[in-house]
Amino acid sequence: MRKTMTRQNIPLGRIMGIPLGLDYSWFLVFALLTWSLASSYYPAEFKNWSPLLYWFMGAVTAIMLFVSVVLHELGHAAVALRYKIPVRSITLFIFGGVARIGTEPPSPTAEFRIAIAGPLVSLVLAVFFYLVQPLVAGMEPLLGLAKYLAYINFALVLFNLIPGYPLDGGRVFRAIVWAVTKNMRRATLLAANVGRAFGFLFIFVGVWQVFTGNFGGLWITFIGWFLDRAAAAQVHQVMFQGLLTGHTVSQAMSNHCAAIPEELTLQQLVDDHILGSGQRCFLVNRGENPVGMMTLHRIKEVPRQDWATTRAGRVMLPLEQLKRTSPDAELWAALQQMDRDGVNQLPVTRNSHVIGMLSREDVITFLRTLQEIGS
Repeated sequence: MRKTMTRQNIPLGRIMGIPLGLDYSWFLVFALLTWSLASSYYPAEFKNWSPLLYWFMGAVTAIMLFVSVVLHELGHAAVALRYKIPVRSITLFIFGGVARIGTEPPSPTAEFRIAIAGPLVSLVLAVFFYLVQPLVAGMEPLLGLAKYLAYINFALVLFNLIPGYPLDGGRVFRAIVWAVTKNMRRATLLAANVGRAFGFLFIFVGVWQVFTGNFGGLWITFIGWFLDRAAAAQVHQVMFQGLLTGHTVSQAMSNHCAAIPEELTLQQLVDDHILGSGQRCFLVNRGENPVGMMTLHRIKEVPRQDWATTRAGRVMLPLEQLKRTSPDAELWAALQQMDRDGVNQLPVTRNSHVIGMLSREDVITFLRTLQEIGS
């Protein structure tokens, strides 16, 4: 699965230069999966193990499943990198894994190849674990592990190829529609709506199973809810893109960008400027010239007890390191740039001079205005 959103997680390092993270929700599904394997799968397959071995193999198998998920996501990432599309992170969470791709693919072919890469990796893993079973037939723990991983990886292939966003099959479907219609927005909207339909179907089936006494239907219901929410978010994104297309940064940016001297302490900045105005970012001046930017994020990185003695110039983000945009840039492109760079605002510059600021709040306000006037 691929998406374009982020949240706090536990860093696990880097693979292929891509940050790998663990969402806190992963621990819940890890515990449930370990319990299910130790209490159901392994006792049904192998009768004479000790309780300790059941639990040990349950935990090992759960970990190996998530290794399989990481390899699936690395399949997406490797192909994306071949197209020079940045991959910001891979995160494991309660519903599996997600590779955070920085930008949309440049063509239907790129979209198809990136989307299909993950299921192909899972298929290779399923075949590998199936073929290795005769080689470990005399070692019950390894045989049980291979049988489960062959089954679950094949199940991942089938599930991910459901033709609805945000699943890989939905991305493949979008690529095909995109190639036929030559319209990425139309293809995205269709794939997302199909994804919502599958989400509702999963919810219906899950609720029906619960009412018939199978409480495993709760998991199907949660998956359906997740699919519907993710697909709905994509529908809204397409709508926003349609509204913003044709508009420039100059139409939404704030022309007034408050500046503060670099000698100002963080305590003074908070008390005299932020709390009074509600503004979230400021240019930092050295004399009359801007040399950096202060944001709430930079302030929060400093312990509160040090605010009274820490000056803005010490913790500001230097101007030369700032991501920026121009007043003539497409507004939608600027919003995508914020997502790629992980920032909430961009200085707007003309001829190297800062003439304003564009924040996410500015874009939201502009969107509301467009909707109110029916544009």
